This record gives sequence, C-alpha cells and structure tokens, in this order.
Amino acid sequence: MAVLAPLIALVYSVPRLSRWLARPYYLLSALLSAAFLLVRKLPPLCHTLPTQREDGNPCDFDWREVEILMFLSAIVMMKNRRSMFLMTCKPPLYMGPEYIKYFSDKTIDEELERDKRVTWIVEFFANWSSDCQSFAPIYADLSLKYNCTGLNFGKVDVGRYTDVSTRYKVSTSPLTKQLPTLILFQGGKEVMRRPQIDKKGRAVSWTFSEENVIREFSLNELYQRAKKLSKAGDSIPEEQPVAPTPMAVPEGESKKNK
Repeated sequence: MAVLAPLIALVYSVPRLSRWLARPYYLLSALLSAAFLLVRKLPPLCHTLPTQREDGNPCDFDWREVEILMFLSAIVMMKNRRSMFLMTCKPPLYMGPEYIKYFSDKTIDEELERDKRVTWIVEFFANWSSDCQSFAPIYADLSLKYNCTGLNFGKVDVGRYTDVSTRYKVSTSPLTKQLPTLILFQGGKEVMRRPQIDKKGRAVSWTFSEENVIREFSLNELYQRAKKLSKAGDSIPEEQPVAPTPMAVPEGESKKNK
C-alpha cells in the first residue's frame, strides 16, 4: 500500500508529466525514487544493503523504510487530493435546469468586454471541489430567478483552465478555501468578490447560501436595474456599478437545460 498509493496518484497525473520533465528537480526526484526501489528489491544489488529485519532478508523493506514510505505516501495523497478525489468519491455533477454561460480561457475576457452595460456574476469553480458541487444547485436556481438581458450568470472551471485562476487570482490549491469564488463584474471590471481575501492572501470564511448571495451581491437591485435596461433598449446609458455592501472588498460555452 505504501508503494501503491503514490503510483496511483502518478497515473492520474500523467498529462502533467510532460511539463514536469522539463524541470530538472522533478526529473531528478523521480530517478532517485526509482533507483531506491530498484536497489532495495533487485538481487544481487540488495544483498549488499544493511537491514534491520528479524529474518535478515536484505531484499525487502525494514520497519524504518516502511514508516518513511507511509509518511511520503500521505504527503503525495495530500498534494494530489484532486486526482484521488476524482478516482474514489467524486460526487454527482448537477444536471438540473439553469441559465448559465460556461466560459473557457479564451472566451471569458471577450464575453465580459462584449457589452459593458451587462452585469455579470461569474462563479470560479473546480469539479473536484465538494464545496463547488454543493453550491451548484444554489447557483443554478439563482440564475433561473435573476437572469435577464442586463444581468447574466457565468461559470468557468479553473481546475481545467489554470491560467484563468492565475489571471483572476483564484487559488486552486488542494487546501484552498477560495473555491468556489463568486465575482461581480460591471463595465467589464471586477466590483466585488466572495469570499474576500485578507491582506495575507487568505480567504475570509463565508457561507455560500442563496440568502447570502442575494444580500451581498444586491441581486434584487441589480435585477430591477437590468430589467429597466432591457425595456429602454439602446437608448439607456451605460450602467453604473452598484455600491458594494460595507464588508465588500473589490477583488463561459453556454449551457441552458431544456
């Protein structure tokens, strides 16, 4: 098991190996790891190694090496939590009705800049995050209630498009508290986000409930303003940003179920 867990994580990380191999550190670490296993298990090389096993067999791991391998396995599983999560206990994806535009790394900026009168609420999510899976039906319900011509809802998978997470400063670390992240865009610019990020770059705890999203993002006011915009048509001037709540800190492929 001590050897099997790192190998499973390695298999699920194969697509990234090409980038890792370009870095000498990762290549050297992989070679040293393989060399240790080879020397310890392959006769006659292992016969020259000392051992503390009671049976005196030098071609098998002793208790100290087993402890070290178990510790390293825990580290590997923690660092590759996303891969292990997808393999073992991935929750069902939300498949209910919604009115949400799904962005890619190439379409998000273009869509936000297309019509600056349109207000966007964009969720930055990752499929491996259980918090994102729990919030999915809530966000879908909000899109059905509030989506209109001047107020749109979008999502972008930062687990897939890592450059988007970097561009919008949303951490995708396995231990991150920034998933999901909701950002309000007006005039193509970020107005506010939840959760907030403190001065040390850590996410401030925030509950992703329907009531909190409606209150913090002033969805009722945004919706009424957007409806006026759609009724007035092209003659309406460009929409002014809604003032965030006192605690606020400034920080799409489309899919519509039939």
